[in-house]
Amino acid sequence: MPLFSSRRPRPASGEQTVSVSDRPAPRRWGRWLLAILIVGTLHWSAMRWIERARLPSNETPQEKPLVQIELLTPKPIAPPAPVPKKPAPPKPAAAPKPQPAPVLSAVTKQPDAPAATSGVAASAPAQTAAASAPAPAPAPASQPAPAQAASGDKFSVPPSGELRYDTLVNGVMNQTGTIHWSNDGQHYEMVVSIPLPFVGPYVYSSKGHIDGFGIAPEQYSEQRGRRAADVAIFNRETKQIVHTKTPQSQPLADGAQDRFSVVMQLASLVRGNPDKYRPGVTRQFSVADNDSNEIWPIETIGDESVQARGGFTTARHFTRLPRREGDRRKLDIWLAPSLGWLPVRILQTEPNGMQIELLWAGNLQQPATQQSTPEKAPESAPSGTADASDESAPSETHP
Repeated sequence: MPLFSSRRPRPASGEQTVSVSDRPAPRRWGRWLLAILIVGTLHWSAMRWIERARLPSNETPQEKPLVQIELLTPKPIAPPAPVPKKPAPPKPAAAPKPQPAPVLSAVTKQPDAPAATSGVAASAPAQTAAASAPAPAPAPASQPAPAQAASGDKFSVPPSGELRYDTLVNGVMNQTGTIHWSNDGQHYEMVVSIPLPFVGPYVYSSKGHIDGFGIAPEQYSEQRGRRAADVAIFNRETKQIVHTKTPQSQPLADGAQDRFSVVMQLASLVRGNPDKYRPGVTRQFSVADNDSNEIWPIETIGDESVQARGGFTTARHFTRLPRREGDRRKLDIWLAPSLGWLPVRILQTEPNGMQIELLWAGNLQQPATQQSTPEKAPESAPSGTADASDESAPSETHP
């Protein structure tokens, strides 16, 4: 007798017989759900691949050997050169009035008045000579002395504009970011909004005035998603930077910037004197964060071609050198002359390799609001810093 019989045992009397056809069919909804997930994932991957294939492709900046030509430190900006006044055109010489013809008559010469007689007699030829003599040439107008070369930095603040940028995280396109820039010649405001998926927008706000060192922040704030804003106040009366994130204050240096106003400060300096920023030239900026203050050395790399939504354009590449030993966070900025030296690309590389990028999303032509004429510094701007306003209003990716 085999161990495992192939015949089913007969049911006992009174036991209900159950056929195979009467059993419930196994549920197959799990298989259908798995198939739908696989198909959806494949479609999503294909769409992402097509989208990334259409994105602008720019090379990741590679570390280059430092060839330092000149180290620039903050100093007062140069006042605008005086405009020489044009000399007034010379007035036409007035025609001499006709003199009456002398009347000749016989005069008996008196012995006691020889001078008077000779004077009357001489007046006729003298007046005739005066009438025939040419009018004297007007004295030449005094020419203004040549202006002395200014010792400060040439500076031209970009005019107001609404700037749109594509935002990319590790090369993947996200929503469009914006930079609101307002400048009336004496005050400025800058608001940077970067949307991030699942987190919410990162909003960075900077506002202040323009003084003898250029852009002078009064308040800087960071707000990430739904978190409360962290604010830094630049108190120029006490020469201190106070933070809401930490009770410690930081010394305020002349020409100090925040993390985003430094971009416009750099653009203003390059607009004022582009030829000064040659490859290898490094400029130092004192930059305040939401809880600290440090020196940023920014080096000029050179002119490169950048591909944005509107095509290719030439831009000058700047990179921040390591701020301290072991600093692995990088910041690269490209300023385009076709945009009035506004940033066409900003790339931040985190220590873990993640990259956050802003890429110009408009036409690669100078916007209508952008003028290439340098802005004149306000006449009332002092040679140093001015008092800061007491206003304070709220407005983690650190560059």
